[in-house]
Amino acid sequence: MIDRNSFNDATLVKIPSVAVIIPCFNEESTIFNVVSSFKEVLPRASVYVYDNCSTDKTFSEAERAGAIVVKSRKRGKGNVVRKMFSDINADIYLMVDGDDTYSAEDAVKMLDLIRKEQMDMVVAARNEISDKAYRAGHKWGNKLFNFVLKLLFNSEFKDIFSGYRAFSKRFVKSFPITSNGFDIEAELSIHALTLSLPCSEIYSDYRERPENSHSKLSTYKDGFKILWSIIRLLRENRPLLFFGSISLMLFLLAIILAYPIFSTFLETGLVPRLPTAVLSTGIMMISFLSLTCGLILSSLSQARIEIKKLHYLQYDVKDIDLIT
Repeated sequence: MIDRNSFNDATLVKIPSVAVIIPCFNEESTIFNVVSSFKEVLPRASVYVYDNCSTDKTFSEAERAGAIVVKSRKRGKGNVVRKMFSDINADIYLMVDGDDTYSAEDAVKMLDLIRKEQMDMVVAARNEISDKAYRAGHKWGNKLFNFVLKLLFNSEFKDIFSGYRAFSKRFVKSFPITSNGFDIEAELSIHALTLSLPCSEIYSDYRERPENSHSKLSTYKDGFKILWSIIRLLRENRPLLFFGSISLMLFLLAIILAYPIFSTFLETGLVPRLPTAVLSTGIMMISFLSLTCGLILSSLSQARIEIKKLHYLQYDVKDIDLIT
């Protein structure tokens, strides 16, 4: 059983400082309920709302609920998360979307995993409790990208796009965010997989948006951006796989083009299709160049990963400041 009082009653037990961070854009109808529910579940946590150029009353509603509200003027969820991670100092971070679709009650379990089991990231995999919680395109897209990440990075996450996550301080302060938009969740997951950080996943009820709340995610436009982001992160973190795959495809193409020419040469001693022979030779050379690039960049990538790990290890979980 999880002792909820371990987070609520600072007179009984020492607890780490907790920051609930909420990136927000035009969530006037939901942000008050989101802030209020997390303040109720985690009364000693600091709740921050970062308003990303909203055109409605999101800012005032968040203030009315008692949150610390900051304006983030650079559009895009990735940009907002970058600013939050940079600005806010805490021992544990709990990030949640401002659309009132996640259960605040599960925050206690997530923080408990960070604190007691020394996890660096806990993801709340969405368990839809309504047929309307997901748009059809989003549901199938999520399954597709989960499969792609499993194939490319050996991921065991069931929901890489969940916006409800808890982080340790050392994860947050050592995470080099490069994403600007909704691909930030994929980058968070890939960062944890690349550094083999201790992570966990729980299932959390996911309900449909309230009537006056609308999703900002474009199924196809943002889907392609996320796919491109995964390809970019694969190139940067696993270059041998990326360039090796290109090398293999070019090698097979060169063999297919050269095979009939080589067979004819063995039979007649002639090379009847010289342009095709030259093309095949050129593709084969590019194939070997691609493989060479992959080998060189793999060494550089390993050096970058080691630097990230060293930066990550600067934050010792045993040295966190506790509230008494």
